[in-house]
Amino acid sequence: MVTIAGAGPTGLALACGLRQFGVDVRIVDAASGPATTSRALGLQPRGAEVLARLGALGDLPDKAIRLRSLRINGAVALDMGFLRDAGQLIVSQAWVEERLRDRLSALGVQIEWNTPVASVSGWDWLVGCDGAHSAVRKMAGIAFEGESVMENFLLRDVHARWDLDRESIHVLLDGPRMTTLFPLPSDIWRVMSPDGGRWTPGPIDSVVWESAFRIHRRQAAAYRRGNVLLAGDSAHIHSPLGGQGMNTGLGDAENLAWKLALVVQGRAAPALLDTYEAERRPVAARVLATTTPATRVAMRPGLVSGALRDLMWPLLTLPVVQRRLVRAASQLDVRYSGPLAVGRRGGQRVPAFARVGRWVLAGPATGLEVARERLGDVVHHERAGDTLLVRPDGHLAWRGPSERLSAWLNEVLGVPATPRPTTRS
Repeated sequence: MVTIAGAGPTGLALACGLRQFGVDVRIVDAASGPATTSRALGLQPRGAEVLARLGALGDLPDKAIRLRSLRINGAVALDMGFLRDAGQLIVSQAWVEERLRDRLSALGVQIEWNTPVASVSGWDWLVGCDGAHSAVRKMAGIAFEGESVMENFLLRDVHARWDLDRESIHVLLDGPRMTTLFPLPSDIWRVMSPDGGRWTPGPIDSVVWESAFRIHRRQAAAYRRGNVLLAGDSAHIHSPLGGQGMNTGLGDAENLAWKLALVVQGRAAPALLDTYEAERRPVAARVLATTTPATRVAMRPGLVSGALRDLMWPLLTLPVVQRRLVRAASQLDVRYSGPLAVGRRGGQRVPAFARVGRWVLAGPATGLEVARERLGDVVHHERAGDTLLVRPDGHLAWRGPSERLSAWLNEVLGVPATPRPTTRS
């Protein structure tokens, strides 16, 4: 049994992923019920793929807003068609969580609200997905290392009848003052203001949600301590600039789900879980490294930051810069290294199998029996040449002659217990 603390996007995605591999799951949350506010609002292509593999994407692409431009004081400063084409969606985190809850319910699991975790002892497996102030992380004695990036930062979701294009991000500059406006579905605006400023382009009809907080960049000193693991905001937090938080957490959840399923089902030794931190820590570290300086330049008030912004905006119009932004924001270019990324292009995403959500063996059928014996449910695609073994997260795990597959599986999975039959949900 795997117990998950936290019913946000990361915890819900992990629970869905484990259930799809037939693992018994319990998910608990100290809150009294689901959140109704948007909080995170960007669903990048990687996050959308994860939801699709979990069967939880649903109608989100139809309900989302697709950005067209970034405007500064009304004038188009950046054509954002490159992000629109890449599949970036502006959609409420609350909606994402709702789709995941529906999927989890269909998989036979109900969330236990009003149920805080009081100890990290006594569990088969415990995963802390309980946010930046994670009780699981604190009780496990895992440090949360980092620094404060900006203080007195204000987020508000408001109803307002402003004469503004709702397919654009709007940056309002007035000397050192700065406010950024994001359109949200249901005619709501997200207002982001540094230093607690409340400057807006007109009157606000009503405030849906408001939160003043400090922006931190922090990362857990370890993602695993014995049978306790961390994922999502429990393992890393950073600036909301760039909309990477929810997507990075969804990536954590998926990466951990299939590995933990193999261990729980006795198909792999617990040492396989060491690859979770090895693969996912660098992804979060890159997000922290890019969002921190960008936040300090883009959001901090003052004459120096303003001068830097004046230099930055023209650079964003360059195609080479836009291509790099797309690759970084989409997280589709994530490439893993290590024992689960072997052979030419090992660790890269395989677009042809990116939405399967199961192990895929592409090659002669001679390797299929071995793959299913060690991994459980495996989809087969006949293919000439080298055999490809694609992970459930769409990345290439191994490439080589089919007769060498068994030896590699024994090496990477370790000596298993007697595996239980896998039930695919």
